[in-house]
Amino acid sequence: MSTVEHTTFTIERDLPGSPRHAFRFWSEKALKRRWTDCHPDWTVLDDRFDFTAGGEEAVRWRTAEGIEQTFTARYLDIVSGHRIIYAFEMSSAGARVSASLATVEFRPGGSGTRMLYTEQMAFLAGAEAMQMRIAGTGTGFDRLIDAIAMDISGVH
Repeated sequence: MSTVEHTTFTIERDLPGSPRHAFRFWSEKALKRRWTDCHPDWTVLDDRFDFTAGGEEAVRWRTAEGIEQTFTARYLDIVSGHRIIYAFEMSSAGARVSASLATVEFRPGGSGTRMLYTEQMAFLAGAEAMQMRIAGTGTGFDRLIDAIAMDISGVH
């Protein structure tokens, strides 16, 4: 049995556009996939998206090496344009890697939106891998900024 690593972290990003516009990149499947599909060599085996309070998002992939990866989330609270609270787990090769509670807040900030993402995570795959997972979350949010900026500029 492995040791459970626990952490809570917050990532902040300045997003272009209004909070309502930024929120769409979480709430609309096609827009969300623009910034969350980060492994073009993985095969999508299942992709469900029910962005409602009580709804589930579930994605299952097969890596180029043949390993199945999953992300399963349950949306707990949604206030359009303002807040998302969800619980999620990630697994690899049938073994749970992490379980988390996340809160995403969208606030007006300057000429755009200030997004605050707070995650409370129980990580089951070791401290080094946990740091890589946290860094990957930040990298995903950098892709979110790019996706919103391309949408605003009319480039798809």
